[in-house]
Amino acid sequence: MEIIKLRDEYIKLGQALKAAGLCESGVDAKYAIEDGLVKVNETCGRHTSSNRIEHPFRFGNHAIGFRSRTGHRVGA
Repeated sequence: MEIIKLRDEYIKLGQALKAAGLCESGVDAKYAIEDGLVKVNETCGRHTSSNRIEHPFRFGNHAIGFRSRTGHRVGA
């Protein structure tokens, strides 16, 4: 699982895709989410709302979790 370090407790799903290097632009991320290619808690993340750090996501074969500002790893 790849880990993204966050400054806050929330991150928009599209921003997380870009931060992980899985999408080159916000537009690409938006389409990936709308097309149901991103899974949050095993369901399609068809919205671009903020994602809490304890909710890891999957995009294809990539599993992405988060690490808080304090270094605490969350998600599995």
